Amino acid sequence: MQSQNVPNYLPQAILTTIFCCLPFGIVAIVYAAQVNSKLAAGDYEGALSASKSAKLWSWISFGSGLAIVVIYFILGLVLSS
Repeated sequence: MQSQNVPNYLPQAILTTIFCCLPFGIVAIVYAAQVNSKLAAGDYEGALSASKSAKLWSWISFGSGLAIVVIYFILGLVLSS
């Protein structure tokens, strides 16, 4: 029997939605919310896939937010001189 210990990444998805990039964070939350329901239904592979997607979209949201902050900082430096 396969392990039922599949991380859902919901806290990370919520935090990246709030602090980084709203559109990509919402996608991460949707996938994170699917993990536990798929496990409860016995769909281990589906839960694992949703978990991986939630993790991926959380990182995409984080990277997008970080890129926006860096670009904003660079533009601030360039335009202030």
